[in-house]
Amino acid sequence: MLRLTFLGTASSRPTVSRNVPALALKRAGRRFLLDCGEGTQRQMMRYGVGFSVGDILITHLHSDHYLGLAGLLRTMSLQGREEPLRIWAPRGAGGALRTLRDLGGDRLAFEAPVREIRAGQAVEGDGYRLEAFATDHTRASLGYALLEDPRPGRFDVGAARALGVPEGPLFGRLHGGESVELEDGRRVDPTDLVGPPRPGRKLVYTGDTRPSPQTVEIAGGADLLVHEATFSAEEARRARETGHSTAGAAARIAAEAGVKRLVLTHISARYAERPARLLEEARAIFPRTELARDGWSVEVPFDDADSGGATP
Repeated sequence: MLRLTFLGTASSRPTVSRNVPALALKRAGRRFLLDCGEGTQRQMMRYGVGFSVGDILITHLHSDHYLGLAGLLRTMSLQGREEPLRIWAPRGAGGALRTLRDLGGDRLAFEAPVREIRAGQAVEGDGYRLEAFATDHTRASLGYALLEDPRPGRFDVGAARALGVPEGPLFGRLHGGESVELEDGRRVDPTDLVGPPRPGRKLVYTGDTRPSPQTVEIAGGADLLVHEATFSAEEARRARETGHSTAGAAARIAAEAGVKRLVLTHISARYAERPARLLEEARAIFPRTELARDGWSVEVPFDDADSGGATP
């Protein structure tokens, strides 16, 4: 499973219906938090996102993206957490996050090292990596891309049976790329039964940014691009001045990158009454666009999956 839950989708300040930025990512039992605006701990409880997060990745040091860190860590500590938690920050931001981590007096009940990460570096995992990439904001900022390793090709069960391969462990060994010997002495090679490798999934989260060629490059062919869309086209000048994107600009990035799906987030409070105008603007350019809302979960299926999609 690869699932995103939007915990906060507003820009700069919370509104009645939207909290400030935070995005929970779950992959095969591992949990990550991308940004941690104020009130994120309550949003996690409200929307059923567990606190068993292993890594928190901050995009940049604007307050709406990290001030919730102190409260979340204290809550985890009071609940008796013992497992280490890693906090990742752009270069030069480590000191500020360490200060925030240590607020509250009492020492945390678990280790929470703060590590700085640069564009091109990655948090590595089993079968995937979370790679940082440079974005274009008003201060040092990063986006993060989850990039899965290629998967083995499809295993031709019918052909295996026709060759006399017994079902069970030999199927698994062949699918894993190992040749096997049958009881009659015949040797079966995996290339006879396994198709070409299939790509893993790619998910990209920009954080705050102007439209950027770096985003286009890393998002090429992505299954899902989560791009900020703070303003509408009427505020294009303000978007440039403040280091943000319009909904239309985010859609053009998605189209240029050839992504399968675009989700808009980081919505300005000025659109609280009619956020759909941003969706309409983006869909006119990139029809496969959705507008995030707090509490919304999105599952990212494999290309060849039979099911998947968004759930309210």
